[in-house]
Amino acid sequence: MKLENRNLQNTPLHEIHKELNARLVPFAGWEMPVQYAGVIEEHLAVRKTCGLFDVSHMGEIEVSGIKAMEAVQAITTNDAYQLKDGQVQYTFLCYPNGGVVDDATLYKLSDTRYMFCVNASNTEKDFNWIEENAGHVAEVKNVSNYFGQVAIQGPLSEEVLQNTCNLDLSLIRYYHFAEGKVADIDAVVSRTGYTGEDGFEIYMPWDKTADVWQRLMEAGIKFGIKPIGLGARDTLRLEMGFPLYGNELNENTTPLEAGLHKFVKLTKQHFIGKDALVKQVKEGIKKSLVGLEMIESGIPRSHYKILLKDKTIGEITSGTMSPSLDKAIGMGYVETAFSHIGTELGVAIRNKTATARITKIPFYPVRRPQQHHSYMILKD
Repeated sequence: MKLENRNLQNTPLHEIHKELNARLVPFAGWEMPVQYAGVIEEHLAVRKTCGLFDVSHMGEIEVSGIKAMEAVQAITTNDAYQLKDGQVQYTFLCYPNGGVVDDATLYKLSDTRYMFCVNASNTEKDFNWIEENAGHVAEVKNVSNYFGQVAIQGPLSEEVLQNTCNLDLSLIRYYHFAEGKVADIDAVVSRTGYTGEDGFEIYMPWDKTADVWQRLMEAGIKFGIKPIGLGARDTLRLEMGFPLYGNELNENTTPLEAGLHKFVKLTKQHFIGKDALVKQVKEGIKKSLVGLEMIESGIPRSHYKILLKDKTIGEITSGTMSPSLDKAIGMGYVETAFSHIGTELGVAIRNKTATARITKIPFYPVRRPQQHHSYMILKD
């Protein structure tokens, strides 16, 4: 993999992004497209038709061997024993203090082979952490240089992808995957995504990624497919209330504080961080992640203070003007005592305090096909 442009890494689609006149920006050590035609246009395309994302910057880490399941179970908060071959699980890697190393999707390839898809900014850290804590019982490999990855998302994504794929996509349930061919290239096709819409994430050999991208764009022309940058990826995930590592999640925040209890199985015999999380439940969670919609004008941005009268009770982690809802929304942590739905709080925006109301997450509920109704979330 070449290092160019101020030591930023390039994905296998870098030249295509330049041809499409994408605005390229540094992101997690990579030069990535933040937008092509514009964030709002790209966002609405995913909600209404379909969009194609370059997510080749994501990391992939394989854990294999006779004791692979034992290793994975000991380092993740969710219950990996519940996974069947061809199934995906959202989970956390935690430090002993309960803080988050990373959030990840875990793929069960077989009883002796699993793969984590992790955040681009954390790939090296995650690999070292997994190797340190699981390498004594299983083989741990960073296979990120082998895989390219694209995501096709939106209500028409299945129809577009089916035109290039030899799998019957209607048989792939939400949070499941299958191995087949896309554009005549061997690929893993996963019914997952980071937008709240129906869609797929496709893994293929690094040097074949551009071929898959081009075929999908050609197949999608009549469906209105558009290339989608990081800007719309962020607004789409925020409308769904999906966390972003470095914003809603970090080493000083636990999954329980983020309201993600369903992915933390405290009934498991052991996993790293369990004792701290059990203690947190017993003592009470002091801060909680909430959704906020602005009542007064102003857009909440990361690190803006959240106020109750003149008292600071929390901080915004993510915020935007929602293209789908046409109103300003955000997420942030507040003292748990003030985290009830409907509570009105202030957000310090520049030199004024604007009123906001705590609301349910997701902000924008999406209806998937009947077989995909279970609510899950994905990482960046």
